[in-house]
Amino acid sequence: MATRVLCRRVCSLPGWRRSLTQGQHNHTKTREEISEQEENKNVTDHLDVSFQRGYKLYYNPSSYHVTRTSANSRSQMDSSEEEQFFSASFWQQSNHYSVSCSRHLSSSKNTLLDLALNRASETEAPSVSSYNRKPVTPDVKVDTRAFLKCRPEYAFLSLDRTQRPQPVEWVELLPRLQKVSVLRARMKPPDVLQFLLELSKLHPDKMPLLQSDQRFIMLLRYSVEHLRLFSELQLLEVLQSFVWLEIPSSHTMLEVYEAELSRRANQLTLHQLLLAADLWRCIGRQVPQFLQCLFESVHLYLGQVGVPELVQLLYIIGEGRHCPKDLICPIKQLLMRHLAQMHPEEVGTVCLGLFKAQTSLPVGAVTRIVDKALSVVTEMGDFAMVNVLKYLRFSYLFHRSWLEAMGREVPQRAHRMGVQGLMHVTLTCSALHYCNDSILTSIAERVPSLVPHCRSKDSSKLLWAFSTLGFLPAQSQSFYPSLTDALRQRKAEFQRYPEHLLTGLLGLAFVSQFPEDLVTLALSPEFVHLTLRNSKLELKKDLFTLDAAVTLELPQWKGPRLSGELREEVAEMLWKFAQSDVCLKPEVLEAESALQDLLGGDKFVCKRMIMPHTRSIDLEIHLDPEGQPIPVNVLCIKDSVKIAVQISNRNHYCIQSQQLLGLHAMKRRHLKIAGYRVVELSHWEWSSMLRKSRAEKLAYLHCKIYDSL
Repeated sequence: MATRVLCRRVCSLPGWRRSLTQGQHNHTKTREEISEQEENKNVTDHLDVSFQRGYKLYYNPSSYHVTRTSANSRSQMDSSEEEQFFSASFWQQSNHYSVSCSRHLSSSKNTLLDLALNRASETEAPSVSSYNRKPVTPDVKVDTRAFLKCRPEYAFLSLDRTQRPQPVEWVELLPRLQKVSVLRARMKPPDVLQFLLELSKLHPDKMPLLQSDQRFIMLLRYSVEHLRLFSELQLLEVLQSFVWLEIPSSHTMLEVYEAELSRRANQLTLHQLLLAADLWRCIGRQVPQFLQCLFESVHLYLGQVGVPELVQLLYIIGEGRHCPKDLICPIKQLLMRHLAQMHPEEVGTVCLGLFKAQTSLPVGAVTRIVDKALSVVTEMGDFAMVNVLKYLRFSYLFHRSWLEAMGREVPQRAHRMGVQGLMHVTLTCSALHYCNDSILTSIAERVPSLVPHCRSKDSSKLLWAFSTLGFLPAQSQSFYPSLTDALRQRKAEFQRYPEHLLTGLLGLAFVSQFPEDLVTLALSPEFVHLTLRNSKLELKKDLFTLDAAVTLELPQWKGPRLSGELREEVAEMLWKFAQSDVCLKPEVLEAESALQDLLGGDKFVCKRMIMPHTRSIDLEIHLDPEGQPIPVNVLCIKDSVKIAVQISNRNHYCIQSQQLLGLHAMKRRHLKIAGYRVVELSHWEWSSMLRKSRAEKLAYLHCKIYDSL
């Protein structure tokens, strides 16, 4: 009889509840009354305090930041859901996942000043009131869960947040709250659940009123006390009510719920596990303990994983920012099996999940995913298309056909895309060194109108990406000025994210733009101290590069400079790295040896960093006015010739092009300012010369050196 009553009640509930009764296993078990209420005492006592004090609205300026280590921390929300309520009695937690500008020295992947778009930054302590943060209003509303509309099966695995219960007014629920007071200790688990479900229908505007009501606080206490008496289905229904009740994601009560669901993970079906994970996502809470249980259980259900289960799993993996290593191989196999049946938005979700979880797949698998995306690109929404680009960027995969398709698609879509989507398009082009005038021009035309919606991160990375690809100020009258103004408008954010200012100013320096007010700020002793105190080692190099660029290009500069001690420290660090890396490359050693033979000995060739702030080396040679070599360590007589011989590689250029990337274009400019003639041994010429005879190499070098005169 009890079973029939439960089934009748469940069948009256919305979509996913009905599906759970179809998909779950039949578990017959007895439940004991809980006698250990003392172990929940601290949690239940806290409920009174937190809800009495109410909630405060905090704004997180970065939609890429997420906690990894704390179960109490607020999770990363979708870009359209960046504002959340928090209990005032808890500190806001914020660990950072950032798609940050890399200052790596590696010369093996991209440039010496590369974009580490596949690296999570270190955890930083939050400071809610560290500066006056102005909220950035959304420019374009993006449905980050559009894939859930692709198949009816997702109703079993997720909560449709667009299907909020029909709102009920406060006065209609007052009798229910009064009944909570009346029942008190006689309240049973079904009563608690029923009250929560009914109260969750309250009009959203009145939720703060409910959350401060002592009777509601009492109800939450009862829910914790009865926690182990709830069935699995009831637990999931309680979680759903928490979504509509807007329970703060930082609330310690939720720790107890996570622990209970984790304890029962082996009693849940695959669909219930995925649904529970989605409900936690909707609440906005990171639940690493529960996700670990989910991931361990997936291995038991691999035979049941179809397209919707796989896509939902990858969505959850992405939002949790972690994919266990032992799941990568099964996921790859499932992806390859089901890829052909995926809808366009599902492909985008797969790419986003892999990107957010920093999960590498073999090149062949990534290529097949992008091939599938290419076959449906015209049917893809903008969000899904951008997600494919993100995973391409993470994988460093140059997929020519896809990028050519972007040359057609982006100009058609740019006028309706938001600033973050446009930023990710340009970051991918920059990371892959793919310069497409149609893409860049269409974005440059759109961005100035979006300046009010630009975070400092958006502005700085757009400046970086465009300048890296050699997009000059003359190509758009408003692009660089508008983003420079956007940086000024978000100055306060630099106190917490100094790297954003440096990223933007370096991008501007690549195209010889130096906004003096922002440069003064970046090189001021206070900002330098802040940067070195709060951030990573690589920001020293950025300060060093900016300082040297200002010195060379603004000879009249009277503003602040880095200390000589810091400049020497960074220069020495860069040289030590170069000695262990670039200096030992075969093409460099061969050029050095051949030039020594050509000019008469090693005293005529010096391998060094002429411009250390550009983080690369040159072979320096000196000639007298007659063209005769002079030992490099001898002071040059007046007059025509210091020559910097550059051994370039393909990562100095836009792909399949002779267009220098931003850093290397700036270096070429700075060498000329310093009085050097530049002789380039281009990789497309010198790499083929390496296979030829010594005589041919010497003849080639002779022509290169003396033709430059």
